Amino acid sequence: MLNIEDQHAPDRPQVRRRGKLPGVLLLLGPAFVAAIAYVDPGNVAANLTSGARYGYLLVWVLVAANIMAMLIQYQSAKLGVVTGRSLPELLGERLRTRTRRAYWLQAELVAVATDVAEVVGGAVALHLLFGLPLPLAGAIVGICSMLLLTVQNRRSQRAFESVIMVLLLIITIGFLAGLLFSPPDPAGVAGGLLPRFDGTGSVLLAASMLGATVMPHAIYLHSALARDRHSGTDRSPQRLRALVVATRWDVVGALLLAGAVNIGMLLLAASTLGGVAGTESIEGAHAAIQASLGPAVGVIFAVGLLASGLASTSVGCYAGATIMAGLLKIRLPLLTRRVISLIPALGLLLFGVDPTWALVISQVVLSFGIPFALIPLLRLTGNATIMGPHRDGRALRIAAVVSATLVVALNIVLLFLTLTSLG
Repeated sequence: MLNIEDQHAPDRPQVRRRGKLPGVLLLLGPAFVAAIAYVDPGNVAANLTSGARYGYLLVWVLVAANIMAMLIQYQSAKLGVVTGRSLPELLGERLRTRTRRAYWLQAELVAVATDVAEVVGGAVALHLLFGLPLPLAGAIVGICSMLLLTVQNRRSQRAFESVIMVLLLIITIGFLAGLLFSPPDPAGVAGGLLPRFDGTGSVLLAASMLGATVMPHAIYLHSALARDRHSGTDRSPQRLRALVVATRWDVVGALLLAGAVNIGMLLLAASTLGGVAGTESIEGAHAAIQASLGPAVGVIFAVGLLASGLASTSVGCYAGATIMAGLLKIRLPLLTRRVISLIPALGLLLFGVDPTWALVISQVVLSFGIPFALIPLLRLTGNATIMGPHRDGRALRIAAVVSATLVVALNIVLLFLTLTSLG
């Protein structure tokens, strides 16, 4: 059985033979896999709650978060392309043994928290569609994600990317279809682009939306996806410049799509769920959407949620394996890791833990991991010895540092407000 380090030479694109535009298109894909982290069940819960409670007020948060996510994911992908190594690998080479193990432990907790949210989200979708008990639904999500990971193991990264991109398309249709039946108010959307809050509750939701947007595991993973896609290819300066340019387009395209999905979810909730009770949970929001727009739209939404859970838990498992391989030099087969990482999520479902509560707690854990991924990433991409001529320019460095500072600060706010509300 192959592991995440076993890559396939046939994936190498032939840019010069096919012309510039087709060549660039052949290089797209890694960012679309990483973008799944931006449309996972945690995002669904935060965006629907925001739209239902505050209408169009926080549209600007998602726009800002998406711009920052583009900067950060581009940095991660560029690091993998230029160095031929993932962020966890580079950190593993630079950290002492004890520090490296401690660093791996926090990153592993982040990966587990991510997986919990995604399995729970997929289980909720199966419950909504077929009325299955949540523990059984969670087990089915785990089995289906194993099948998705088998595509990466037995075929190639390109095949895995293609499957994930199809799921991303399903997610897009599932979450945006309702807008055809309940279009947003243009004046409300325009007003939502003006940065402002409406009390402590809106600040908490804004921090939660931002915290659910920039994900530590996506930062670790994207560098590995970019590394694996381009491993073994021509490393000449001209070729490397072409890869960096293609990576930039890959990130922009993938994050624009993910951003449109997130904003669309908020707009749907604002136009459909305003003032409706019980929309704090995904189940309640689904019931309200179904009551307002009809059972067909409700089914489409649940299918989108299921695709989100399946895709994001597969990508999350891939990220966990990348972290372990880079920091500990332990390469578990993806399917073995899938079985192990499924246990915490199934345990929570078996003990009857409220799915919405599990999603909230998972976001808190993710918030702890943000600085550990962001700060080393920016230090590495700003290092001329590591990046050579592809070191961050002054403008990019400033923008990235500002974005990272805002993300870390708002995640601290999220931690404080969430723990206060739980207490």
